[in-house]
This record gives sequence, C-alpha cells and structure tokens, in this order.
Amino acid sequence: MSPLPAFVLHAQAYKETSALLDLLTPNGRVRAVLRGARQRSGSLARPFVALEVECKGRGELKTLSRLEAQGIPLWLTGSALYSGFYLNELLVRLLPMEDACPEVFEQYQHSLKALASGKALEPILRDFEWCLLNSMGYGFALDYDQAGQPIEADRGYRFDPLAGFSRDTSHSPSSFQGTELLALQQARWEAPGALTAAKRLMRLALAPHLGSRPLVSRTLFTSYQQDASHVSSEPRAAGY
Repeated sequence: MSPLPAFVLHAQAYKETSALLDLLTPNGRVRAVLRGARQRSGSLARPFVALEVECKGRGELKTLSRLEAQGIPLWLTGSALYSGFYLNELLVRLLPMEDACPEVFEQYQHSLKALASGKALEPILRDFEWCLLNSMGYGFALDYDQAGQPIEADRGYRFDPLAGFSRDTSHSPSSFQGTELLALQQARWEAPGALTAAKRLMRLALAPHLGSRPLVSRTLFTSYQQDASHVSSEPRAAGY
C-alpha cells in the first residue's frame, strides 16, 4: 500500500507488546497492527495527530510498516475534546472498512481544525454528520419532500430516515417546520430553532445505522458536563 495520510480513530492493546489501530484514511477505514507499540512512545498512536502511514498485507487486518507524524498535533480540550471523540466513534461505528471516502477524510480534517480553534461546536458536528451520511449513501434533500414538492416555510413535515420528508400536521418527535428545514438547507445556524432542529434531525437520521448500543462518547460528554457544572458558573456547552 502506498503512503497515505491518516488519523488514529481508536487504539487498543494487541497481544503482548503491540497495538491494534483503527485508522481513517482517504481510502476509508483501515485496521492495522502496530508492532511493539508498548515498547516505544505512544504519542503517534493517539487521536487527532495527522500521520502518514504505510501498511502491508492483503487481508482486512494490515501491519503498519511506517508511521510518521505530519505537522504539529492538534490540541483539543474540554468540550472540543469530547466532540472529537464523538466524531471518531461515529466513524468506527459507521464507516465501512476500506471503502474510499476522500470527502469524509477532508471534512474530518476541517472539523478537527475548527474544534481546535474554538469555533462553535454544534455547526461543526452537524456538518460532519451530514457529510458522513451523504458519503454512506443515506443523505436526503432538505428543500424538497419525498413527493418532489418544494419544502414550504409555513408547512409541517414528518421525517422518515429511509424516505425523507412528507407533509404532516402532527407534532411528533419526527416533525419539523418548513422554516427550520430551509434554514438547515442554507446552513443559517443563527436562525431561531435551527441548531436544535439540526441536532434532532441528525439523531433521527443516524439512529437506524447506529442501532441500540449507546454511544460511549455521548455518555462521557454528559458526565463531563455534569462535573463541569459543579465547579464553574460558565454556561454548559451544547451536547450532541
């Protein structure tokens, strides 16, 4: 395999001295063994470090023959750190193995830089979730309903993850206002209710693919928020 840019999504101990890594590359998610990982510095096997890797092997489990850092590692702390863990867990849970995804890799890089720079979390997360859904073939239109009619601002719509939006006058958890959907389609995050609607919509869209097993990163983030609220009067960061 030719050299590839990569990020570590997850690492775990493997046999006596090695580590098993899940890597994000433009060629998709790759699983590889790093020999002797616990006998050397583990800094390169940490998440959010831009790497260049070379792997060998024909099966699904590769062996890393080269692993080098590229540039200065990104430093994520607090809510941004837990948000980064969330992105990583989504990719490990949802991204097929060795299925080329250059657009996801590019969006991931962009998202990490935005998190490290202290930008608002929710637009970063929603943009990434949307990119991932589209890459997997599960994207949907925000400006047209499933009958091919334009979304109207003054109408209500019900969301079906497999079919898109249909006109609906109920107020169920899967219902949205046309004004909300049009704001999301235009990425107008400042519009009233846009961020709340986007979070709810992405949870509904991802749920069939994630299954019933809870996201560990979401549980950790909730605990972090609860702990932070006891020691600080600062407003809590929005969850995901």
